[in-house]
Amino acid sequence: MSDKKKQYIAIGNIHGCCNSLKALLVKLEAYPEAKLIFIGDYIDRGPKSMEVVEYLIEFSNQRECIFLRGNHEQMLLDAVKQNNSSMWFRNGGDTTLQSYNLSPDDLSFPESHLEFYRNTKLFFETDTHFFVHAGVPVDITLKESIADPKHYHTFLWGRDHINAFETPWEKTIVFGHTPMPNPIRRPKMLGIDTGFVYNKLGYGKLTAVLLPEETFIQQVSLDH
Repeated sequence: MSDKKKQYIAIGNIHGCCNSLKALLVKLEAYPEAKLIFIGDYIDRGPKSMEVVEYLIEFSNQRECIFLRGNHEQMLLDAVKQNNSSMWFRNGGDTTLQSYNLSPDDLSFPESHLEFYRNTKLFFETDTHFFVHAGVPVDITLKESIADPKHYHTFLWGRDHINAFETPWEKTIVFGHTPMPNPIRRPKMLGIDTGFVYNKLGYGKLTAVLLPEETFIQQVSLDH
């Protein structure tokens, strides 16, 4: 089956909200042939980061999944590598440590979870779509972005594309990272971070998008 005929479902930032994740995945059972692409930020801020990762590891044995890396997973990996969790801790890492029953001085995560974090991908692409956690440079092609590692920081942290008038991208990018009350749907751009972890008016929804149909499937938070 070619990419153009295959269905994909991209799933937005989960941020440690395991109950809501499970509820969304039940809804996605209506599309059993679709490959699931998780856009990153599985951890931090929400109450059950450890449970989310444990569940996704088990779930990936049952269904075809792609796991992208978010900036929060990168901060965790940097903290483990550098033995310094201060930056990560300031950005919601404290809740993740609590879920693992660890402390800033003890980053002894289960090896299976560290393997999960390390194996996350910076991007995934099909014939028509480019999936990334945060964004891509707005002034060069996707092919050029992939070819130069200096742009990988943008894949994890970038937001400049949100206000771009036009871009040279060859495909539609699908991304999370920047919370909005509603999905972003613009030419060559689909944003699916709908502020799931924020319990305030207009936010608090976990969003997935079925492709190529561009059908949005949402789950209200069950974790607040």
